Amino acid sequence: MSDHITITPAQGTWVVRAGGAVLGESTGALELREGDYPPVIYFPRGDIAMAFLDGTDKTTHCPHKGEASYFSVVTKSRTLEDAVWSYEDPKEDMAAIKGYLAFTPMEEIAIERI
Repeated sequence: MSDHITITPAQGTWVVRAGGAVLGESTGALELREGDYPPVIYFPRGDIAMAFLDGTDKTTHCPHKGEASYFSVVTKSRTLEDAVWSYEDPKEDMAAIKGYLAFTPMEEIAIERI
C-alpha cells in the first residue's frame, strides 16, 4: 500500500443522505486517509440504494488507487452530476475499496456517523 494511504474500518454506523433521502446506512464502511486530505468514507455497495445512482461516462486516474468510475445522484429536485465514485478494479494495494462507493461532500450530500 502506498505509504501515505491507510484504509481502516470506519468505526460506528455511517449514513449518507442526498436531497432529504437516505441513500444508505452502514456498519461496514471503510475510512481512507490519504496524506493531508480529509478522510473519505467508502460505503459497501450493498448498503446503498443504487436506484438513486446513475452511472456516468466520467473516469479519473489516481496513480495510487487506479481508475475511478462515477455516478450521479438523482434526487427529487435535481441530479448531482458525478457526485459518487468507485474503484471497480483498484490497484492491488487498494483492493479493500474494490466496489465500494465514496460520496463527494457538498451542500446536498451529507455523510455522517450516527
